[in-house]
Amino acid sequence: MTATTCLTVLTTTDSAEKAAELARGVIEARLAACAQISAPVTSVYRWQGAIETSEEWQILFKTTTARYEELEAHLTAAHDYDTPEIIALPVVRGSAAYLAWVAEETTAP
Repeated sequence: MTATTCLTVLTTTDSAEKAAELARGVIEARLAACAQISAPVTSVYRWQGAIETSEEWQILFKTTTARYEELEAHLTAAHDYDTPEIIALPVVRGSAAYLAWVAEETTAP
């Protein structure tokens, strides 16, 4: 596996419990090898014409480009936001052992 076939995908949610639930569901489905929850973060954004500020928990998923579409579909279905943030960032470089582990853990059984 090369670094360019590995992605870090991020989303946010409004509670630690929801973040843990999203992370566990993704890992159980083997859509990512790892999920890291950072919390809380303060988000400032425009929504429906108003500027909002909220506390959110950010989840970073380590996955492959081959699993991205399924991961996005899973997050969209499981998320309770109307328009959840789902952003994929390419991994430009990484250790061969780590990238191999991501590929192995995201291979459907």
